[in-house]
Amino acid sequence: MSVNTSDITNRKSFLMGRKKVVVITGGAGFLGSHLSDLFVSEGFKVFCVDNLITGSMNNIQHLMNDKNFEFIKHDISKDFRISGPVDFILNFASPASPIDYLNYPIPTLKVGSLGSYNTLGLAKLKKACYLLASTSEIYGDPDVHPQKEDYWGHVNPIGPRGVYDEAKRFAEAITMAYHRYHKIDTRIVRIFNTYGPRMSIEDGRVVPNFIYQALRNKPLTVYGKGKQTRSFCFYSDLIDGIYRLLMSDYTGPVNIGNPTEFSILDFARLVIALTEAKSKIEYKPLPIDDPRQRKPDITLARKILKWKPKVELETGLKETIAWFQNSKDRRKKEKKEVVYHE
Repeated sequence: MSVNTSDITNRKSFLMGRKKVVVITGGAGFLGSHLSDLFVSEGFKVFCVDNLITGSMNNIQHLMNDKNFEFIKHDISKDFRISGPVDFILNFASPASPIDYLNYPIPTLKVGSLGSYNTLGLAKLKKACYLLASTSEIYGDPDVHPQKEDYWGHVNPIGPRGVYDEAKRFAEAITMAYHRYHKIDTRIVRIFNTYGPRMSIEDGRVVPNFIYQALRNKPLTVYGKGKQTRSFCFYSDLIDGIYRLLMSDYTGPVNIGNPTEFSILDFARLVIALTEAKSKIEYKPLPIDDPRQRKPDITLARKILKWKPKVELETGLKETIAWFQNSKDRRKKEKKEVVYHE
């Protein structure tokens, strides 16, 4: 599914004149690679920066011979520079699944702090517009439902998930500090549960977990009684929202997600039905600090971006299931060459 950008009214003012340049950190990841596709298709010069800790060259292999695409293997926790003009910086570099950020707790904190500092420094140097990929995780296990942008969250800073939650909360804080003090043109997108092609089968989040288990007729692992809720947004809807936010002039955080809410148990049953699996449900204890409910209030996105999700869950799941069936996930075969000095 492609992203339709033709109705973004102020887009032309950005695209007049010389070719525009965008830097996408985490550009070989699930969302970063789809953003790379979008900006190449829109005629941008794309610098894709990724250290491949969780990203995959498989996600961007089809772009490697495009003259408007350049891959840079680099850890943005360390200083880096791009020669020539830069118009936009989209910071999507971070482990994003519980398995990944629990396996890489210190790199996760470093990329949220040092990585944000370095990329904001680049935005300041280049006078570029800066978009931070934040997350619904900054709301923690919320006491407010649904979650609006003015809710400050309910986060355990010293729990296992705190390495990701607090990294993103710090990233938001330093982004707004650069906006206020250095007058950097900033955007912050708070991303709610997103799924679709190019997710890693080892991702650890509920969508790839359930699809992987169902395609092999294994029990689907449901934590607790499965009454906790999530809202699932298909990747093309999210990418559309991100692009609209970037092309807007709104500098504060904006929720982008699908407000249609499902219990995890109902979601597991839907995956079993769509895959025609023989799987059963297997119940396990809830992980520490697992949110009870998660649902975005998208009033702000509707108002300022004229955005709302379009893809129904069943439609998006069918496409995602087909992708998992037809592709080879090579993540296990890709040896990580990055060395971390913790």
